[in-house]
Amino acid sequence: MPVTLEQAKVGMADKMDQTVVDEFRRSSLLLDSLIFDDTVSPGTGGSTLVYGYQHLKTPAMAGFRAINTEYAAQEADREEKTTKLKIFGGAFEIDRIVQSTSGQLNEAEFQMKQKIVAATNTFHYNVINGDEATDALAFNGLNNMLTGTSTEIGTQQVIDLTAAVVDKFLLLDALDDFLSELDGKPTMLMGNNKLITRIKGAARRAGYLTASEDAFGRKVEAYDGIPLVDLGFFTKMDGSNFTTVPVVDIVNRTVDGTAATGLTDLFAVNIGLDGFHGATPEGNGGAGIRTYLPDFNSPGAVKKGEVEMVAGLALKATRKAGVLRNIKIK
Repeated sequence: MPVTLEQAKVGMADKMDQTVVDEFRRSSLLLDSLIFDDTVSPGTGGSTLVYGYQHLKTPAMAGFRAINTEYAAQEADREEKTTKLKIFGGAFEIDRIVQSTSGQLNEAEFQMKQKIVAATNTFHYNVINGDEATDALAFNGLNNMLTGTSTEIGTQQVIDLTAAVVDKFLLLDALDDFLSELDGKPTMLMGNNKLITRIKGAARRAGYLTASEDAFGRKVEAYDGIPLVDLGFFTKMDGSNFTTVPVVDIVNRTVDGTAATGLTDLFAVNIGLDGFHGATPEGNGGAGIRTYLPDFNSPGAVKKGEVEMVAGLALKATRKAGVLRNIKIK
């Protein structure tokens, strides 16, 4: 049965797994909202984790006909697609003396929470930027899924928001035009902090910014009822150094033959089993999340802990997601 993480938690026998699921939900509005189809069962040998689905390419058409004439035959077009579930997470090691002397700051709990944050950021990054062609261990993200589709909007023009005084309706008109290309109102709009802040500012001045609280007491601001989600930052290795970049990066591109700098994109998804959703293996409540805590009562000075999630992404109809390209924010 398709589940959200909130629903999956109920089916878990392990209280620690339930706590970890709540940490994932608390650290990500996207993960908290996403539906997971927990129907993937590994094949013989347990090495195949593939989710198959039907992708709607062309919808059915209808029209009028005259007396004694037939309708022109036309069929909806669909294609079979598959997505591979991928394994992501991380491990940490703690010396038992460090744990026993950590006092009120429980070292194992601290490391587990930080690893959950890192796993969440990895998920966010690959939801947008994942590309199996460049990283076989990752799943394909929205950048890959939407390139060249009818809902990749704004590829030939730049929306410039860098002027000292920007007409608030410039951004909102472009946003409304983008939303009109999608099938139904999106579940959320996702971008980086700078862009989401610009949208909030324009929506507030135009009277279209609303706010609510989620299950964890977080303030969720929305444009016309659509939550605005800052996907945060992703930390990666650059040689021997750590670098932090926005999940939805700010880049330089050539747009309609002209070089442009400081561009970013806005993504929209309509979450549901007929649109954009996740896929997980059967079992453990359907969340695909497992934890392995250090056992400080067994022999060995250094103990290892792990948190892991197994998941993939599916987009069953092109117009259930979209991207507005080339928004200049710096």
